[in-house]
Amino acid sequence: ITLWGAGIVVAWAWGMRRLARFWQPPANGVAKKNRQAWLPVALAWGVGYHGLALFWITGIHPMTWMGVNWWVSLAIAAFAWSFITLWGAGIVVAWAWGMRRLARFWQPPANGVAKKNRQAWLPVLARVLTGIALWCAIESLWSMGSLYWTSISYTQSPYNLAILHLGQVSGAMTVTAAIVAVNALLAEAWLSAAGSSGERRSPLVRYAAPIVLCVALHAIGLGLYGRPLNDAPNLALKVGIIQGNIPNTIKLFEDGWRRSLTHYTDGYQALADQGVDAVLTPETALPIQWLGELRKRTAFYQAVVERGIPVWLGAFGGDGRSITNSLFTVAGDGATLSEYRKFKLVPLGEYIPFEQVLGRLIDRLSPLDAHMIPGRAGQVFDTPFGRAIAAICYESAFPEVFRYQAASGGQFILTASNNAHYSTTMPAQHHAQDVMRAIETDRWAARATNTGYSGIVDPHGRTIWLSGINTYEIHAGTIYRRQTQTLYVRWGDWLTPLWVGLAIAALLLQRRST
Repeated sequence: ITLWGAGIVVAWAWGMRRLARFWQPPANGVAKKNRQAWLPVALAWGVGYHGLALFWITGIHPMTWMGVNWWVSLAIAAFAWSFITLWGAGIVVAWAWGMRRLARFWQPPANGVAKKNRQAWLPVLARVLTGIALWCAIESLWSMGSLYWTSISYTQSPYNLAILHLGQVSGAMTVTAAIVAVNALLAEAWLSAAGSSGERRSPLVRYAAPIVLCVALHAIGLGLYGRPLNDAPNLALKVGIIQGNIPNTIKLFEDGWRRSLTHYTDGYQALADQGVDAVLTPETALPIQWLGELRKRTAFYQAVVERGIPVWLGAFGGDGRSITNSLFTVAGDGATLSEYRKFKLVPLGEYIPFEQVLGRLIDRLSPLDAHMIPGRAGQVFDTPFGRAIAAICYESAFPEVFRYQAASGGQFILTASNNAHYSTTMPAQHHAQDVMRAIETDRWAARATNTGYSGIVDPHGRTIWLSGINTYEIHAGTIYRRQTQTLYVRWGDWLTPLWVGLAIAALLLQRRST
């Protein structure tokens, strides 16, 4: 791990040396002005946005309850925050670098002569389309990896429900494209106002395009938002939600186990008395391997058998030395009907990168007997009430997990999370992610967390109920099963390839016109 950490310093030093040509003046002391600014500006924007949005990750400190030294814990938290901040900032840097490399397509030739009738609008069109396509393509590639949370689309959630409804067209990237497009046109208006083209247009004329586009996009979103849900009463499902409020510092110890068993057993019985159809618990509500014999000796299992109400239970799955973070469907007679295994594990938190290489070393150094493994891609989650869309914690940031299950017949969303040990910023962002997933798939969502925010969200993204934070709560609410399919559910992110094609066409057309 020392050499792994030292590799960061070596990679940083090598990168800084390679990039030095962008900010060092040439030998004659004259530098091209447009080469001096892009990297620090892009890096500053990326670090500012992602660093602020992800600062809650420092809440993992202190980890003294895990036996980690206070200073070592601080170093781990600082490293985690710095790494994910720079990882996110890499999107901005890559986009700025790509825009700079492509600038030759829309810049006028050396003699400054261009076809007059195309000079006014074609370079602007090429720049805007390229900016949209490049950002969406980079962010799409980023979303395929293991670290993905702060897409710029989520900045509109949960309050700008009109613009979020564009996600029904082509997913979260539609919202991202809308944000980039409006800001690109604002930038073009600002550049025009700077007088580089010698134009003398009024501010209203210069800023008309971004204003009109912003209004038009919201109008489209409002049209989708205004459609009635028309949920049939016979498709209603009364779901009970338990928020156990078991701190991570005690969760895996004897006191935490006793409190978990008490809170979830009492909560289940109280909700059963309220006449719910099923009960939803958070991620690893009971920190045991559910399929083992131990479950039958728990008070929770006995309560399920006695009351006969199905429960979606967060616990560990797997066998032997391999465990999974799972959500189980437990029938009223105690039988386990189905299991969803978390597919997107948190790097370092739930799995070790390059474990195939480091596995034997980790086995020798680690006191743990078990290793967490991811579930397979393409899972479905069948329940007594029809097929559900299941996701566990971190997976809320990955739209494709929800889209695939909706396309495979999922009729409602169940998400189970922990969220303990962080500031209120993290669960608020998590709720915002679930709001987007409900809108994109046009599904009702029930969300159970350990410490907050648990909630119920309708297909228009409206929060019907939201729990408090760091509180023990139970709630019974109604959701509805739906089988509609949005364009996004049917075709996925089809707009990003379209943007790329349009950008290439615009660049080639601009190239021919100069």
